[in-house]
Amino acid sequence: MSGKTVIVTGATGFLGRQVVKEFNRRGWNVKGTGFTRADGVSILKVDLANASEVEKVLDEHNPQVVVHCAANRFPDKVDADPEGTKKLNVDATRSLAKLCASRGILLVYISTDYVFPGRLGDAPHETDAATGPTNLYGLTKLEGERAVLDESSGVVLRVPVLYGPAESNAESAVNVLMDVVLGVQGPGANSKAVKMDHWALRYPTNTEDVARVCHDVAVRYLEDSSDCASLPRVLQFSSEDRYTKYEICQLFGEIMGLNIDKIEANTQGNDPAASVQRPFDCKLSTRALRELGIDVGTQDFVGWWRREARAFRK
Repeated sequence: MSGKTVIVTGATGFLGRQVVKEFNRRGWNVKGTGFTRADGVSILKVDLANASEVEKVLDEHNPQVVVHCAANRFPDKVDADPEGTKKLNVDATRSLAKLCASRGILLVYISTDYVFPGRLGDAPHETDAATGPTNLYGLTKLEGERAVLDESSGVVLRVPVLYGPAESNAESAVNVLMDVVLGVQGPGANSKAVKMDHWALRYPTNTEDVARVCHDVAVRYLEDSSDCASLPRVLQFSSEDRYTKYEICQLFGEIMGLNIDKIEANTQGNDPAASVQRPFDCKLSTRALRELGIDVGTQDFVGWWRREARAFRK
């Protein structure tokens, strides 16, 4: 695929950086888009809500593929800014899908396992399983999926909660648990116990693995570009590693040799009064990817953290 060009939206973000790195490693011409952290060279400053800015970038760089990573992806932040989230997660996605479709560009849209209700007994979810988000974040990502499927011949790639190399632990709902473990240490730590969810099942997946799959999907779909109608439009990728957030804290404590007695397991599930309701088990089936011949192997969660955890002790 040398000589091909890819544009990665959200290229300065947690997943976007790894997608840029992976396509670069595979010999592609890579351009990223960002906004507040764009350097104007490798990362182009583009307001995705401005169709003329997006159109200009597409026409200047003529990509064969766009990987759309940009999103407001934290459920609590989504609830705090529903209008801004809709503009990015839904409206900008629809506009991008139309622009890609009119230019014959393959769009790979990163979605989430939170499009499913995650009820007891439903998992694993196949790509055609009934959706039913439990929160606004999942709803906006599902509406983004529909925009891509309606407006283009693009591909939806659903992924679960992510971990991996980060500029700050707060970039990831998994990495940030290291801060929780570190925060309850020492005499100056908060004496009040921290309650941590020990109910919802999560399948943490490394951003490096997701980036590899994005590349492999792009290659596979470009190879069959003359017969894309025969290829699935919705794909799913996930690790098989399963943890609650409390279990991840236990693991981090063990790896770092730290006591987590001040972290208490909360097995109560969703607080009915909470604005953000989270699903119980959204495990994603990877069947569609496997049937395409795409490697769905992932890094071992425990092994990765045993190697890398010290670097996250900020």
